[in-house]
Amino acid sequence: MYIIAGLGNPSPQYEKTRHNVGFDTIDAIAKKHNISMNMNKHKSVCGTGYIQGQKVLLLKPQTFMNVSGEAVRAAVDFYKIEPQEELIVIYDDISLAVGRLRLRGKGSAGGHNGIKNIIAHLNTQIFKRIKVGVGEKPRGRDLADYVLSRFNREDRERIEEGIEHAVEAVEVILTKDMGEAMNQFNG
Repeated sequence: MYIIAGLGNPSPQYEKTRHNVGFDTIDAIAKKHNISMNMNKHKSVCGTGYIQGQKVLLLKPQTFMNVSGEAVRAAVDFYKIEPQEELIVIYDDISLAVGRLRLRGKGSAGGHNGIKNIIAHLNTQIFKRIKVGVGEKPRGRDLADYVLSRFNREDRERIEEGIEHAVEAVEVILTKDMGEAMNQFNG
């Protein structure tokens, strides 16, 4: 079983913001694969189903971004999965152009507080990640204000494409492996 966690902030005020592309990607996966996000467990909104024959738990932590590790850890412990093998985390990245993807199998938090908290709760930096680019913060703009802002129309189109590619990347990870997904979607 895989746990696929998309990071974001709960409540309507954060919907469709840059920081919520993880949630948006989980919604796109759920829609494409007919998975109902109808459970409230593990401090998350979640749903179980199958993607390409592989059982998955889709997870949208409701703990707010900076403490996402609490929810991820609760699900990992409950299902007794190995995070190094069976966890995929999808989140926003300000160092990538809008809609660009970067997949990694391990690494530091790179300044992302949600990932920093997951690393602290799991006590490992080894888990699969799909970073979705939300664009670089404009000079002089507050970082929190930027990531909690919405996309303009042009960037919204690009991010929708990026989300679509992130869904495809998840499918490749599940049916082939992380290496194949990295070859296909990085760069």
